[in-house]
Amino acid sequence: MRLARVQHHMRTFALTSQYQRISELRDAGITPLLGNLDQPNTLKRLAGLATRVVHLAPPPLQGNHDPRTLALARALMLRTAPRSMVYGSTSGVYGDCDGAWVTESRLTNPKTSRAQRRVDAEQRLRHLARLRSSAMQMRILRIPGIYANDRVGGTPRERLMRGTAVLQKQDDVFTNHIHANDLARACQLAMWRGTTQRTYNINDDSQMLMGDYFDMAAGIYELPKPPRISRSKAKLELGEMQMSFMSESRRLVNTRMKRELRLRLLYSQVQEGLAAQN
Repeated sequence: MRLARVQHHMRTFALTSQYQRISELRDAGITPLLGNLDQPNTLKRLAGLATRVVHLAPPPLQGNHDPRTLALARALMLRTAPRSMVYGSTSGVYGDCDGAWVTESRLTNPKTSRAQRRVDAEQRLRHLARLRSSAMQMRILRIPGIYANDRVGGTPRERLMRGTAVLQKQDDVFTNHIHANDLARACQLAMWRGTTQRTYNINDDSQMLMGDYFDMAAGIYELPKPPRISRSKAKLELGEMQMSFMSESRRLVNTRMKRELRLRLLYSQVQEGLAAQN
């Protein structure tokens, strides 16, 4: 699990809780730091080491708070704070927007405990940045569905092969996407560009209903299109996690990402990204 990545005088460090990943990181030219965000005492060596931090660790699976982000923030505050910090949050913090266009100025309205934990993490990091005044530049990235061929569950192929149903057109929701390579570039740019305490939607230009997205992917993979069912039937047949994604609809506006971070997308449409990997 990727926890945090720090850069110091052109030297890149990666915090990992998995001992078996140490060789893999070294082979990639990265200096591994063994530590666990669930064990705060293992994080002390981060103090004063990190000049620029990318924090992508997910919160725990339960509760309304994110103790992992709190542990990281406390470790970073022990000595000199980083010059900049980028936090990978989720677009789920906006909650259900009934298909409306959503800019970063929209108030958060998390409807799931998963999204509430992300809001908690955002607030803790904003507080850290305020404590350090202008010494630390904080940027929050609100990220929708990440896809990539080499990411576990990173494409809709497996779901299509299972024949999992999607909502009928009149019940469907808008989804947003970003290719993992474009997200990585956004993280890098956010370390150096933009305004402190700034939030950015990180998504491509495609705005698709979920059912249309799976129909499109089925065509790319030459698989049958998924069956369409009503929302009431979906509640009976699909799990709670799947229904949570089918209960929120929004279309993210990425203008700020393009203007301030000056990110030029490699894959502006999710169709292009999926087809390129097929």
